[in-house]
Amino acid sequence: MKQKNYVKFYLQLLTNPKSLGFWNLKFGIFMKPFKFKQFTIKQDQCAMKIGTDAVLLGAWSSLKHKPDSILDIGSGTGILGLMLAQRSNAEIIDAIEIDDKAYEQCAENFENSPWSDRLFCYHASLEEFKNEMDDTYDLIVCNPPFYSEDYKTNNSQRDLARFSDAMPFEHLIKSASKLLSKNGKFAVIIPFKEEQHFISLASKKGLLPNYILHVRGNTSSEIKRSLLEFSFRKRNIKTTELIIETQRHHYTQDYINLTKDFYLKM
Repeated sequence: MKQKNYVKFYLQLLTNPKSLGFWNLKFGIFMKPFKFKQFTIKQDQCAMKIGTDAVLLGAWSSLKHKPDSILDIGSGTGILGLMLAQRSNAEIIDAIEIDDKAYEQCAENFENSPWSDRLFCYHASLEEFKNEMDDTYDLIVCNPPFYSEDYKTNNSQRDLARFSDAMPFEHLIKSASKLLSKNGKFAVIIPFKEEQHFISLASKKGLLPNYILHVRGNTSSEIKRSLLEFSFRKRNIKTTELIIETQRHHYTQDYINLTKDFYLKM
């Protein structure tokens, strides 16, 4: 399957995530490495494959404060760490992953990248990592699991990767607030319907929203995702919107500009 068809398929998951199992069985496309412009990701051992959510977060997360250290919570394939390594000069880019197979694959993807000397994956739960790590990070990113309200599968590995009971928002926020440096940024992508709840939970830990991006699949669809950036400093919240397509398989210039450094066909 050509790269442009990969992109089209991932966009379909924004509006119909339940189609994942059918397409995976029917075509087996996720077993192939995913090639970006500057790196390749193997994903056959990971329950959750490369998707639009991760690419959006990796491309959108702000680097204006020039972070020296970055942490990806729940790395999966390692895509966020790799994207941020491409975009930044951060000397330390760490990731944590609890699943055995995903951890091994993330470590392999890091090792095979042009930035292997700056990337490291820890095989640990967030709770273990938070309790053992004394250092803080200038940027923390997370594409958390959040489909617990919809359905569960017979695949325990995928359930662990994708369902919010594996990483409750309260636990994520508490850990991020401890691991984030005083002037650091915390960026996350969540369902739009969870936005206010997440912001409320974050405020209790001193994390305040600075930037919000709302994502629609097309001009007529509802907002599906919220990308949120938090810090310990109160600022006027800047909210913007991103539409991915103008019509079927015709991408907006904003989406192209955001992802063109990564997708081969953008």
